[in-house]
Formats: sequence, structure tokens, C-alpha cells
Amino acid sequence: MDHAERKVKELKNLYSRTAAGKLLLIGLGIIAVGMLAVLAAYLGAASLGWKRVVSAIGAGLFPGAFSTDKIAYSIIWSVRFPRILAGIIAGAGLAAAGAGMQGITRNPLASPFTIGISAAAGLGATIAIVLGYSLMGGYAGANLIVLNSFGLCLLTTVLILGLSELRGMTQETPILAGIVVTYLLNALASLLKYIALEEQVSAVVNWLFGSLAGVAWKDILPMALITGFGVLLLLKNAWNLNSIGSGDEAAMAMGVNVRRVRKVIMLLVSLVTAGIISFTGVIGFVCVIAPHIGRMMVGSDHRFLLPFSCVIGSLLLLSADTVGRTLLSPIEIPVGIVVSLLGAPFFFYLFLTRRRSFWS
Repeated sequence: MDHAERKVKELKNLYSRTAAGKLLLIGLGIIAVGMLAVLAAYLGAASLGWKRVVSAIGAGLFPGAFSTDKIAYSIIWSVRFPRILAGIIAGAGLAAAGAGMQGITRNPLASPFTIGISAAAGLGATIAIVLGYSLMGGYAGANLIVLNSFGLCLLTTVLILGLSELRGMTQETPILAGIVVTYLLNALASLLKYIALEEQVSAVVNWLFGSLAGVAWKDILPMALITGFGVLLLLKNAWNLNSIGSGDEAAMAMGVNVRRVRKVIMLLVSLVTAGIISFTGVIGFVCVIAPHIGRMMVGSDHRFLLPFSCVIGSLLLLSADTVGRTLLSPIEIPVGIVVSLLGAPFFFYLFLTRRRSFWS
């Protein structure tokens, strides 16, 4: 074996060890999410004790194998677990969407909300609360706010893509178009709030805080399906995102259709984000913080960054929701506020301590 062959073999072994370490980290993260979910089920206004909590969880997962009382079972499976699952799904989806958005823009501060998704969802909810008008015609029913927010998020994405195409799809144009559209949507929402009744304004503000308290079992399946579909397709584009991370010219030299990939990723990011915040209200920062933490721990390879960001996002959002509903119990702090309170110091820390770019 000559020197070149030995060098190649050493590099392959090094890559295998590094990849195994990252996969182990992802696996440990998934276990941590499971353990945090059990702790979140234990914590709450009603003190059940570990034995009753474990029995109730066991009775739900393995009917007939565990005995439990009706009160504990009802509290765990009707009250706490819907929002625990919502926290896990929403955290994972928002984190993956953030990683995807940062990947196509090569901007570590970019997020789905940079292109106006939160403003669109807010306007959709405001139209539903203030005017009682459905963008989906007569099919909205009890899901008026959800469908209005979801529909307007997707319409806004199409508008952003159209504007970006007019100016030429680059890494900057979606952000610039998003800023313009965000101002317009916020202005329309402010106009509606100006003419709204006091209780309607209060309802809009409460929705904009972002909370998992209103999520029910019927919401979990659509949230999970949309998030799962979007994240899987983002993972399928992991190599393309890695290529774009090297620069547009380098990606095109590797045969990547950069313009097409940017449009597909933007649509997926918007779909996932809209599918989450239309049920929960606006929850920011997770989509920026989680990819940052992920990039620091597993690097910028999106094959590992995307799943690890999902794990970090789930841990962050579930932790924030648990803190929000238990810290000042019985007063509940919306998870959107808790996440922002955690996110701002994190960025302050990065600003003061990190001199080297994360994009390497």
C-alpha cells in the first residue's frame, strides 16, 4: 500500500469515527427528549407523584399491562401529553425550517420569519378574530384561525418567490422581498387592530404570544404529518444544502440547480412553519437558536445538522413550555415569551464571545 492509499484509508477511518460520534450524539439527544417528556408529564399544577405518572403513561402505551386511576390517566393523556407532543413536534419542525432557511441564504441569522411567515400568520389570525372572515370560504368552521393563518402563510411564500424571481433568485433576494412584504402585512394587521374592539385586540395579542395550551389531540396528527413530510424532504436535499454552503458557483459546478433548490427549500420551510404556528401562534427564536447550537456541536453537514437541530429544537421548546406552565403556576407564561427570554441572552453571549464565523 503506497502513501496515497494509506492517506485515503486514514481519512475514511477518521470520517467513519466522526460520523459515528455525530450519530451517537443524535441518539443520545432523542433519549433526552423522551426523558424530558416524562419529566414534563410529572410536573404540573396537580401533583400526582412518580408512581401514578408512570402507571398512567404505561396504561396509555400498553393497555391492560398497567393499572391506574381515572384522574391520573385523564390529567396525563388528556391535558399534559397533547401539549408535550406538540412541543416536541413544533420544536423539531421550527428548528429544521431554520436550518434549511439558513442553508439556502448562507446567513446564520435567517429564519422562516425573515421572509414574513410570522407576519402572514398574524394577519391571518387577525382577519379571523376581528372580521370573522375565512380565506377558505365556508369550509373553515371551528378552525377559522388555523386555516386563515396557514393559507396566508402559503400565499405569502408564493408572493416572495414571485418577487425574488423578478429580481433574480439569489441568496439575498428572498430576504429583501420578505422584509418588504413583512412591513405590508404588519401594516394591514395594525389597521385591523386599530378598528377592532378591545376584546378582539386582546385575543389577537394573546394569539401572537405563541402558546401550546390550546393544542388538542385533533391538532397533533396534522401537525405531525406536515412537519414529518417537510423534514424528510429537507433531509433529502441535505447534499444540495451542503453544496450551496460552498457558494453558488461551486454548487453549480457540482451540478446543483441552485435556483430550483432555493425555491423548493423555501416552499418546504414555509409549509412546515405554517403547519406549526397556525396551531400554536407565533413562536420565534427556536428556528434560529437550535441550528446555531447544532452547528456548534455537529458541524455544518446538513445530513447531521438537520436531525440534530430537530432534537435541540424539541428539547428547547419542551423545556420552555414546561418552565412557562410551572414557574408561576397557576399563572401560565406563553411559551413564545419564555423562548424569547432564553434566546436573547444566548445571542448576547454569542455576540460577546464568538469571534469566529460559524459558517465553516
